[in-house]
Amino acid sequence: MKNKHKSSIKLIFLSILFIINFYNFAYSEIINQINVKGNERLADETIILFSELNINDDINSNDLNSALKKLFETDYFKDVKINIKNGYLEIIVKENPLIQQIKITGIENKSIVEDLLKITKKIEKYPFLKNKINDQKNTLINIIRNNGFYFAEIETTVEDNNNNSVNITHNFELGERAKISEIKFIGNKIFKNNKLRNIIVSEESRPWKFITSNKYLNEGRIKLDVNLLENYFRNKGYYNVVVKSSSAKVTDKNNFILTFNIDSGKKYFFNDIELQVSDDYKKENFINFFKIFEDLKGRPYSLNSIKKIINEIDKAALQKEFVFINANYQEKIVDNNKINIKIYFDESEKFFVEKINIFGNFITEEKVIRNALIVDEGDPFNEILFNKSINNIKSKQIFKTVKSQIINSNTQENSKIIDITIEEKATGEIFAGAGTGTSGSIISAGIKEKNYLGKGITLDTVLTLSDDEVKGKFSVINPNFKNSDRSINTTIESTASDFMSSSGYKTSRTGLKVGTGFEQYQDLFFNLDISNYYERLETSDTASAIKKKQEGDYFENLISYGITLNKLDQNFQPTDGYLTSFNQTLPIYSDDSTIENSLRMSKYHALNDGLILSAKLYLKTVNSLDDNVRVSKRVYIPSSRLRGFESGGIGPKDGSQFIGGNYGSAINLNSTLPNLLNGYENIDFNLFLDAANLWHVDYDSSLDSDKIRSATGISMNWFTPVGPLSFSYAIPISEAKTDKTESFRFQIGTSF
Repeated sequence: MKNKHKSSIKLIFLSILFIINFYNFAYSEIINQINVKGNERLADETIILFSELNINDDINSNDLNSALKKLFETDYFKDVKINIKNGYLEIIVKENPLIQQIKITGIENKSIVEDLLKITKKIEKYPFLKNKINDQKNTLINIIRNNGFYFAEIETTVEDNNNNSVNITHNFELGERAKISEIKFIGNKIFKNNKLRNIIVSEESRPWKFITSNKYLNEGRIKLDVNLLENYFRNKGYYNVVVKSSSAKVTDKNNFILTFNIDSGKKYFFNDIELQVSDDYKKENFINFFKIFEDLKGRPYSLNSIKKIINEIDKAALQKEFVFINANYQEKIVDNNKINIKIYFDESEKFFVEKINIFGNFITEEKVIRNALIVDEGDPFNEILFNKSINNIKSKQIFKTVKSQIINSNTQENSKIIDITIEEKATGEIFAGAGTGTSGSIISAGIKEKNYLGKGITLDTVLTLSDDEVKGKFSVINPNFKNSDRSINTTIESTASDFMSSSGYKTSRTGLKVGTGFEQYQDLFFNLDISNYYERLETSDTASAIKKKQEGDYFENLISYGITLNKLDQNFQPTDGYLTSFNQTLPIYSDDSTIENSLRMSKYHALNDGLILSAKLYLKTVNSLDDNVRVSKRVYIPSSRLRGFESGGIGPKDGSQFIGGNYGSAINLNSTLPNLLNGYENIDFNLFLDAANLWHVDYDSSLDSDKIRSATGISMNWFTPVGPLSFSYAIPISEAKTDKTESFRFQIGTSF
């Protein structure tokens, strides 16, 4: 009975298939003629082309249904009917109205209006569909909210033009901008609030912050903040960190408290790191990495360290011409808080790049994007180089989004086409800042454009005013000159320094500098500059004889170079690694031929998350080839390198004036302190020991003051409502009789 039942079901199913096929066959016809009715704008030929039906085609009901679907998918038609009889095919359409114009009202800010029009222009002269208008309304309101108008409303009206076209008006009621009144970090967050606040982009609103837009609530910026926080924790060993939520609570009409709830989890450490290499690629090619693996064992887990290793292994593989492989890795938690890393090679699909298409660059020139690509048309496709190419485009920071797609080629076997779609964004910014303290006051402001004329060129203008100096600088930087991976920069600068009251002289210095910079090897950077400067030196009656002798005009043509090895775990507030930088300036032609050398070294080591040790070394020498060193070029110890003494208040003296020296050195030892004040997470304490020396006077050895100055003390950094405030209290340990000491020092500053 059971088999009989199955046979009956099978027979019914086959009968249905036979009926369907017979129906299609019975209703198939050959098209002899096609006629189109109801169209006002679109030509008959265009509609027939959309339907993909042709004369002499043998069609059935499935073909007619497919043609209907294709015509509706164009969005040009409100209704479509297709009839066929005796070989005569009739297509009857009712066209959707076209969007003639889209207007934006209710917004006075021109830059915001321009951003909105970039969106609305995309559907002008296209068919009017309510669902697409609604989608666009959501996009427009999101743009408005991302500009801080969180409570904005939009009203859309459609005006019929009586010619089967419409005008659309989006009218906005913006209200006041929603500001972030306070940023909180809660949960198991390990690090202090002021440390985390420096990591994210969002800022608390203050009355003087009239330039920055980071004070406005922005959903996209908050998502970026979450990523920045999670990456920071993972690079400190907190492998399972989760920002469980980020919420904005309304405190009054236009203010929010932004809260990040962080669960850092436990701290993890590197355990065994293994590199699996098949016999095809020879383990000897990667022998250098095993020492790196041993050095990492037992150290806190760091996502950056893994990415760096993978990148270096990939580069080693490419040097051996293993084009179609790329390194990958697996992580496994062992012994509760240790992580084993297994690195292995994936063999990618072997194909070549036929073509690379660039879309969405309405402002940026296509060559700017193509110059960032390592994979080129005709090259074998390598996933490592492709991903690096996409990252190169993103790292320019001139695009809102960068997306890529790899599709099969229709013309060449084993070839593919790469589509890269970018979304432009505003690349100009205005910034300003101010600070004051025991060492004086400073105000700075500037304008920066990262993508000038869509050429990927950076323009940077800065004006700085302090108690003694006024400095202006304008620079033009091409980050990848002629696809050479080398930057070219041109800088025009002018400085006016007035030390008449303290040292009896003032100078004005104006010049032009042209230079280049590049990464020679991993983490090793080289830069070279050629410059021309004109300086005028004036003195007062109180100036020393040597200063009066040097009064006059100077012209100099200089060449400078610098080498920097950067092994820091992060450039901002590093906790591990070291940085070494050497710079030298040589005269090509100069009225006062002087050679300058400087060496800076920094070393950081974290004993735990709250205790970081650092040591810094500063050396500088200035020597003249044919005369005494000009007073404006002499070495002075920066105030940040020697606390406990007034700025410029140590070293050789000529009469009552400090004159600097030919040689200067400083050593700084610093240690952060764990929480001394529970509940005050915006305050950091540090212990320090500073030592420095400034010596040798080339025109009079009797003025030399070869004595080491040193001081120890405690410093405090406090994130206050008016900006970062730093205090230090230092006790001099050793000093010269002529030195000017300064036990207490403070500095406060903010951005606008």
